[in-house]
Amino acid sequence: MTLWSGAALANDDLVKRQQDPKQWVMPLGNYSSQRYSALDQITNKNVKNLQVAWTFSTGVLRGHEGGPLVVGDMMYVHAPFPNTVFALDLSKGGQIVWKYEPKQDPNVIPVMCCDTVNRGVAYGDGMIFLHQADTNLVALDAKTGKEIWKVADGDPAKGETGTSAPMVIKNLVLIGNSGGEFGVVGHITAYDSKTGKRVWRGNSMGPDADTLMDPEKTTELGKPVGKDSGISTWQGDQWKIGGGTTWGWMSYDPALNLVYYGSGNPSTWNPVQRPGDNKWSMTIWARDVDTGMAKWVYQMTPHDEWDYDGVNEMILADIKVGGKDTKALVHFDRNGFGYTLNRETGELLVAEKYDPAVNWASKIDLKTGKPERVKEFSTEAGGEDTNTQNICPAALGSKDQQPSAFSPKTGLFYVPTNHVCMDYEPYKIAYTAGQPYVGATLSMYPPKGEENLGNFIAWDAGTGKIKWSLPEQFSVWSGALATAGDVVFYGTLEGYLKAVDAASGKELYKFKTPSGIIGNVNTYEHDGKQYVAVYSGVGGWAGIGMAAGLTGDQEGLGAVGAYKALSSYTALGGTMTVFKLPD
Repeated sequence: MTLWSGAALANDDLVKRQQDPKQWVMPLGNYSSQRYSALDQITNKNVKNLQVAWTFSTGVLRGHEGGPLVVGDMMYVHAPFPNTVFALDLSKGGQIVWKYEPKQDPNVIPVMCCDTVNRGVAYGDGMIFLHQADTNLVALDAKTGKEIWKVADGDPAKGETGTSAPMVIKNLVLIGNSGGEFGVVGHITAYDSKTGKRVWRGNSMGPDADTLMDPEKTTELGKPVGKDSGISTWQGDQWKIGGGTTWGWMSYDPALNLVYYGSGNPSTWNPVQRPGDNKWSMTIWARDVDTGMAKWVYQMTPHDEWDYDGVNEMILADIKVGGKDTKALVHFDRNGFGYTLNRETGELLVAEKYDPAVNWASKIDLKTGKPERVKEFSTEAGGEDTNTQNICPAALGSKDQQPSAFSPKTGLFYVPTNHVCMDYEPYKIAYTAGQPYVGATLSMYPPKGEENLGNFIAWDAGTGKIKWSLPEQFSVWSGALATAGDVVFYGTLEGYLKAVDAASGKELYKFKTPSGIIGNVNTYEHDGKQYVAVYSGVGGWAGIGMAAGLTGDQEGLGAVGAYKALSSYTALGGTMTVFKLPD
């Protein structure tokens, strides 16, 4: 199923390459973010024979999120800060053709919330686009690595950073921003791919002119949002330091000309200091690509009390919902609910827990879209300086940014999840530009009576039900890959690449890579051979204790204590491992 058939072609070369399963030209595979490959040389029958074909070291020892791109005979590998990019010639055994290493001020590192990660580069118009930690968006010649243009998207001195992968659509390069823990305002910005000139920017909150909303035509669940909804749902000027950053993934439907993405948590983490629904943080956005104008929005967690960022991937798939063929958008939110919406209208169709441990809300009302909250787990109910215990999920969410996969063969979504709960104590905090603006202390642990911190699940988005679930000792912080060979791949924090049967979830293969895996598994074909590639390099929020040398249980925004045992299973690294079947 291709979402662009019959539609006006976007970036012609990029669209054409997306349809060639031998290449992997976008971080999530294609515009629909399905992370599915039609390659079928590696199957559920022979995957047990996989072996290492070759490896490559990035030379960086921090968390390696994202994954490599394969464009023709070239592979593009990226690293965490300082955001080195390598071009490798696959026809010459992975020889380094060029290396780009930006010179960035190391002062950007302390304002990166949860490790110095980068989620990938983008390809388009013969260029590689890199979103650097210091917010610079850089266009590099794909053949030579020569810098063509560079533009600053924000100011690290105010806490703004860049960790997200760009997306190329038509003549535009789109990026989001990071820094919700520093009181910045989230936005998505479109730049001209040829010149780097800004074309439009849509903020997550503020007046309609900033959010690019039409009070009558922009809708939430079919109703107009009304005038200046990005201000009226905040108290005073709190929206000016409101968060809602956009460091996750984007998807695009060429037939509708809409780009989809999510906005993150409101600032501060102390809900007492920001009365109101805090729109449009924690929101799924559908924007017109050419103008940036918002067509529809849906706020999943109004007035967030738990840091349930809404930035996770939006998977576009044509599936049956309630027996009807539906142009769906499927989103696994940090708040623990799996959402299925009509991507044309924004109508909410399904919203169910994809981890049974979720307890902060009993359910989502499909008519109003609002969660039915459980007061016992409200961090605001007890007020400031009160520790609310056993909230599930933890701030990490039932899933963080690690992207899911969808197989049109099985009709199932494959979801890497966290199985983590927390204690949460909000406290009053003052805003200072460039300084952390968190206002809460957290502790994290597995659900009571359980030991595993993660599961890898198969999900039916038409019904909102778990098909099967595989427990993992630690959170599954790696992006999944589904293939036409009826195999699903994912990585574990201990460092295993695992392959399971797409229908049953039966484990078929595992291999221990040099470090914990928080990268996303990709596949490509070269010289008639299918390869599977994944980064290993422990870090990210779950591995921040190891990556940054933190030891206090409540450090790393509460994650260090939960993952203390991880250091007994893996060590720091920065390696790409590539697998193939025996010759």
